[in-house]
Amino acid sequence: MSPATAKWYDRRDAVFVDFCVEDSKNVKVNFENSKFDFGCVGGTDNIKQQNTVDLFGEINPKDSKYRRTDRSVLVCLRKVEPGKAWPRLTKDKTKCNWLSVDFNNWKDWEDDSDEDLSSFDKFSEMMNTMGRDDVPDFDGAGEEKCLPLSKYK
Repeated sequence: MSPATAKWYDRRDAVFVDFCVEDSKNVKVNFENSKFDFGCVGGTDNIKQQNTVDLFGEINPKDSKYRRTDRSVLVCLRKVEPGKAWPRLTKDKTKCNWLSVDFNNWKDWEDDSDEDLSSFDKFSEMMNTMGRDDVPDFDGAGEEKCLPLSKYK
């Protein structure tokens, strides 16, 4: 068993951890007040992956959720103290070789309250639709469809 590679980012009300596991099966996420466990079988080789994370701050286990896609498992950890920034994900300052900061989603939200809340509301809405068939596909959102070159001749 090996840990799954993950990226994380901080928001006003929650912390997000994206486990980069393609074709995951048997996903299990267990939330506790100050830690969470993630486990799955992933990839074409069916490798068992397991992560236990002792968190920097406290979370609300019943309001924390996760969403599985074909490429990853995104975990939303709801903070007990909204508005308190987390300088790191883990309780210990020790660097985890499987964990990195998701700079594409990182924002300095302490200076930018309105915009961040609206994007968080969108994510909350998406998380609330988990388990339903009408979950929007965000992977292709905003991509332009290209016509074959033969159409331009």
